[in-house]
Amino acid sequence: MRDSDVRRAVKNWLGAEYAHDPDSYIVEEMGVWSGTVRIDVAVINGSLSGYELKSDRDTLERLPHQRDIYGHVFDYLHLIVGKRHAEDAKRLLPEWWGIKIAVAAGDAVVLLPHREAAENPTPDPYLIAELLSKDEAVSVLADAGLAKGWRSKPIRLIHERLAAELPLRDLKDRVRTILKARPRTLRVRPSEPAICVD
Repeated sequence: MRDSDVRRAVKNWLGAEYAHDPDSYIVEEMGVWSGTVRIDVAVINGSLSGYELKSDRDTLERLPHQRDIYGHVFDYLHLIVGKRHAEDAKRLLPEWWGIKIAVAAGDAVVLLPHREAAENPTPDPYLIAELLSKDEAVSVLADAGLAKGWRSKPIRLIHERLAAELPLRDLKDRVRTILKARPRTLRVRPSEPAICVD
């Protein structure tokens, strides 16, 4: 079972899950922490959900670092993991991460439920604001009447101001709206039926 097989199964599952929801968008390789780290798949709708993929051919070496970074940004997080790494991954992740186990079934990959995701208990407003480019962040400040004297400030200070001034719910809503409007953000339809046992 190759990484590409797991990715295809996840994309088909999510595409089928959200095919009839015009508010749901899927992004592959979404950057966080100013683009220095990329999560495999993200779904943007009324929340921001991340999906990290680890096939049996992968290692879990980067998972603790990814866990810590993604855990500041996403509302919900899911690990799709090969059976070989499932128990080790479970020990590395907090209880609120969801887990599905990817197993080979002939030419297909089946996604088996292992643990449901719960809402992130500790999002970081600054790192959520950091998902925006400088122009995007300034536009949010302007809409809130907070941009005067700030357009020329360093981007770090602009993100800090957004995080400090906007209620977290409002900040999340604005960030998701902007992310969905980006050119690479697409609603994805499944190219073939997904096999996901609920």
